[in-house]
Amino acid sequence: MDKASAQVVYPAESLEDTEKLAAWLAARAGEGTVIALDGDLGAGKTAFSQLFARHLGVKEYVNSPTFTLIKEYEGRLPFYHMDVYRLSLEEADELGLDEYFFGQGVCLVEWASLIEELLPAAHLRLYIEVTGEQQRSIYVQGIGTPYEDWAMNLKEERGTLYE
Repeated sequence: MDKASAQVVYPAESLEDTEKLAAWLAARAGEGTVIALDGDLGAGKTAFSQLFARHLGVKEYVNSPTFTLIKEYEGRLPFYHMDVYRLSLEEADELGLDEYFFGQGVCLVEWASLIEELLPAAHLRLYIEVTGEQQRSIYVQGIGTPYEDWAMNLKEERGTLYE
């Protein structure tokens, strides 16, 4: 993700701040939601995924699907947690990801920039950047409907996330 294209830069001073963003996004998620998640190695992509899943109503422990590629969980909506770090674009294409992207659940794709060509035209991009020991900057870019509106609403409401 080109960080300059982000509509919002969300400052997370702690894991609790990251959780507030994850909860805010999970509350808006519906069938077919696709979140493309990238970031520095060790920035907290899996931690964000766990928090998002919790607020989507997933009761199971969510861990990184690095070797299984896709893990499916039940919550308010089906949650598909993907990690495409070890895949080539061709291998990812053979997985039939469209069935997940355009299905009845919510997809969160770690290392999504590696399969950018396969992502739906409309999706939400997040990039987590380490800015301190616990601090992160989370760049948010909404592409298409409803994600552009989400980014605009987040920009307007982010002050209330800290209350």
